[in-house]
Parts: sequence; C-alpha cells; structure tokens
Amino acid sequence: MKEVILAILTGIIVGFLFAWLKLPIPAPPALAGVMGIVGIYFGFKLFNWIQQVM
Repeated sequence: MKEVILAILTGIIVGFLFAWLKLPIPAPPALAGVMGIVGIYFGFKLFNWIQQVM
C-alpha cells in the first residue's frame, strides 16, 4: 500500500510541476489511454500467473 501512496504523491507532484511550467501533461489525455495502461499491466500479470501454473 505504501508503494501506491508514494506513486500517487509522485504523480501529483509531477502533474503540478508540468502545469506550473506550462508543459504538456506526460500522460494519456483520455480514459481510453489510461485503460490501455491498466490492460498492459493485467496482461503482464496474467502471463506471469500462467507461467507459474505451467
């Protein structure tokens, strides 16, 4: 849980700095992009799980 909180705090700080420096946000601009990243993560975890089972 500590890693999740640190990741969120880091994201907030980076987002704030990018906005303050008037730079484009370094993340997917839409929910579909974020869901793509989530899908990649779950696909990676699924592969590792299948590899352990076999």
